[in-house]
Amino acid sequence: MNWYLKVLNKYAEFSGRARRKEYWMFLLFHSIFIFVAMILDNIFGIAGRQGYGLIYGIYSLALFIPTSAVSVRRLHDVGKSGWFLLILLIPLIGAIWFLVVVCADSDPEDNKYGSNPKI
Repeated sequence: MNWYLKVLNKYAEFSGRARRKEYWMFLLFHSIFIFVAMILDNIFGIAGRQGYGLIYGIYSLALFIPTSAVSVRRLHDVGKSGWFLLILLIPLIGAIWFLVVVCADSDPEDNKYGSNPKI
């Protein structure tokens, strides 16, 4: 949970680096909260045909910027520009490439985006 809160404290900070653990722990808690929001939408009867509704929409909209920011910082950690996030717009191949990159280990030394966060 501390990793989730750490990302929220850096709400719109797109500079710097985010290690693998920070990214994946944030993504884990973010996914849990998305699932809970969908359940609440269904319990309160405000879910649409797709299974999500107002609570899901508000949560997703509120967390769009921090999710993008931690993704960009994760790309910086492996030495890629934040603009590589746009590769997700390419169906299937973009998602596979992005998954491979975010699973890769950090650059062991300092890069142009900052010092190694593991140290």
